[in-house]
Amino acid sequence: MQCRNSCGACCIAPSINTPLPGMPNGKPAGVKCLHLSEDYLCKIFTDPARPSLCDEFKAGIDVCGTNRQEALQLISILEIETSPN
Repeated sequence: MQCRNSCGACCIAPSINTPLPGMPNGKPAGVKCLHLSEDYLCKIFTDPARPSLCDEFKAGIDVCGTNRQEALQLISILEIETSPN
């Protein structure tokens, strides 16, 4: 599956526990990444400083669903279910 243009769910819903450029402590779940543009595209997509976690994410129907809202919901559920808390 190809990423949906202007989705950005994977840059909002999950927490990122590794440093990002401009976000040395990563980002909490539900917070928009500093590098997500107004049209929901990654501004550092081709930058070598982009975290490997982001690079390794692969879109799939089980995670992304059929639309942006579903992707936000599914990724949020995965975030909760895999949280160590």
